[in-house]
Amino acid sequence: MINVAIIVGSTRPGRKALAVAEWVGSIAAQRADARFEILDLADFKLPLLDEPTPPSMGRVQHGHTRAWGARVASFDAFVFVAPEYNHGPSAALKNAIDFLYAEWNDKAAGFVTYGGSGGVRAAEQLRLILAELQVATVRAQVALSLFSDFEAFTTFVPGPGQAQRLSTMLDQLVAWGGALSAMRAAASSRRESVQA
Repeated sequence: MINVAIIVGSTRPGRKALAVAEWVGSIAAQRADARFEILDLADFKLPLLDEPTPPSMGRVQHGHTRAWGARVASFDAFVFVAPEYNHGPSAALKNAIDFLYAEWNDKAAGFVTYGGSGGVRAAEQLRLILAELQVATVRAQVALSLFSDFEAFTTFVPGPGQAQRLSTMLDQLVAWGGALSAMRAAASSRRESVQA
């Protein structure tokens, strides 16, 4: 069974991402093919990227980076719950992604986005970013509209069909997360041989 993080991709006061992530978690908990856990960016209090060397070099200096990296490394796949701000993902989410490199490699990701247009442009940008980190993104996604999936633009009440869209995305995510396990094992073996 693979481990999947549901990443709460906003730290903003009054954010909707936590309610959406909890909905994802409630549906995911009914599955028997993976373990799911909510990972809230707000809990890590990451500053604006402050590591002096690129993450791909693997030289970490700060404890907050080590803590974030250890959590991300422990998962095989991710559901990014992301708002769309100005046609892109939140700065907090992009910053959190940029702190790491190897911890993301050879894993799978799916998206549950929200915004005036369902957050689809945030998902498109995240696909490009994650491709550079060697993350395989699944085709199915959930796009939640502030107009139809939130009462008075505030209270999250997913519309008809959204739970099915989520289940389809999770089916693809779990399949890809499992399929990439051989690549993760090979990469782990290479790292161990380099360290030996």
